[in-house]
Amino acid sequence: MLSARSLFQEILDDDESFALFCSIAAGGESQGGWENGRIAALVPDSQRALAPKISRHGADEDKHGRIFNALMTKRGLEPVPVPPETDYTMLLEKNGIGLPHDKLRNDEPLTVQDLVTYLSHSRVTEQRASEQMRLLRRHFADHPDIGRAVRMISDDEDNHLAYCHEELLRFAYAGHGRAIQRTLRECALAEIRIYRDVSLAVMDHMGRILGWPRAKSALLAAGIHAGYAYERLAGWRRMVSLRMPERRDALGGPATTAPEFA
Repeated sequence: MLSARSLFQEILDDDESFALFCSIAAGGESQGGWENGRIAALVPDSQRALAPKISRHGADEDKHGRIFNALMTKRGLEPVPVPPETDYTMLLEKNGIGLPHDKLRNDEPLTVQDLVTYLSHSRVTEQRASEQMRLLRRHFADHPDIGRAVRMISDDEDNHLAYCHEELLRFAYAGHGRAIQRTLRECALAEIRIYRDVSLAVMDHMGRILGWPRAKSALLAAGIHAGYAYERLAGWRRMVSLRMPERRDALGGPATTAPEFA
């Protein structure tokens, strides 16, 4: 039976597919760490209280990248090149989602609108990350090799999502509600398209590595397209709603360190 658990188990059991999976994940997390670090450094004086939380967010992303690299090291594997069509983070940036890297490489302070854009982008992508990690946690929380990593990253992603909700609501109460809703909608509609394209690309690479029959690959592709159709029709709305989270000040403390896996 084809299921999320059986699919990931196949990827986990094969060294080549596992190295590709971890390399893709590590690259995206490291890129997110750099972006958050630059944003924290460029926060305007009027919002300096937000900078430590953004720094914590970036430190968490860096930690996740180190965790995925450590999982490869534990199996004696080396990182592999990430195919550009599977690079979710860079494709988002190339499609104008979030803050452009040219802006982040400069030393010009960001504006409040830039922070609204950053938080809106993060609210959408952290929704995706939280859902993906909860799926892995449901099936692999007790796995002897990856369970500890899955639990730690899942907790962090839930904290990141809570932080985005709380900070966006703060900006909404300060009069930025319309800009937030407009930006959230634009980000969500773009993200679901890019997520579809990346998912198709990743499954194509995994299928070739694992020797999947054409029928299996076609079935997986059909499922990805069906998921996109649902998200395009209505599912994207879960990415744009805002509510005060149960986890208040979720990024108010220091980042936790990556555990040793090797």
